[in-house]
Amino acid sequence: MHHWFDSPPGRYLLAWEQARLDEAVADLFGYHAVQLGMPLLDGLRANRMPYQWLALGQEAVGEGGLAAEPGLREDGTPRQAIALLAEPVALPFAEASLDLVVLPHTLELSIDPHAALREVARVLVPEGRVVISGLNPMSLWGLRQRRARLYGRFGRGSLYLPDVGEFIGYRRLRDWLRLLSFEVESARFGCYCPAVRSSQWIERFGWLDPLGEKWWPIFGAGYFLVAVKRVHGMRLLEPAWRTARQRNAATVPVAHRTPSPPGATHRR
Repeated sequence: MHHWFDSPPGRYLLAWEQARLDEAVADLFGYHAVQLGMPLLDGLRANRMPYQWLALGQEAVGEGGLAAEPGLREDGTPRQAIALLAEPVALPFAEASLDLVVLPHTLELSIDPHAALREVARVLVPEGRVVISGLNPMSLWGLRQRRARLYGRFGRGSLYLPDVGEFIGYRRLRDWLRLLSFEVESARFGCYCPAVRSSQWIERFGWLDPLGEKWWPIFGAGYFLVAVKRVHGMRLLEPAWRTARQRNAATVPVAHRTPSPPGATHRR
């Protein structure tokens, strides 16, 4: 799949996803953030959490020297360090220890996407967020992929998208998230160019992107969503100074120690 992202349609999709990632994670606060897979995307470069990691599986590290030094970002800050080897179905993090998990095409490449989502739910803190991007099977790209597989049975046609199995549709993924007590906070679709292979044709069809986002948004080649982990019955504790201030501000009746003389009147 990494080789496909080096093609014109792959770079076109990566540019759209990188822009969405920068928008989504810029205002997410916490301490610990992890990106699982897809080092071609710097999913945490716009985020300000102090502890960030890029976790890769063994197969991804072995492709094309991905375990090399991460280098510097465009603004001079260091890129995410490849701190550990980890599979999405067995994350080496304690329960409720991460504030943000980024999954760029991770579920599509996972051997068990259900187990990967359960692991994300386990390691996220309450109100923590997961950011997911994927290829949309209900798009022109997905249609061409299905047609190529059909023709491939007769010895004709070539696949347009990477041959990584069945892509996960947005509605299906949303149902999985609901079962794990996630609430979809935002979702977007993008890349409405037809399934062409050359960068010149992609540029020629660039006018379809604003029209597609307005008139047929669910048919974009890629989707992007942010979901928050909800914990039912959880009660947030208020800071101690609020309780103390409320106690100090309360009115307390004061009793007179000496009796008032007969006929005295009290003024308020």
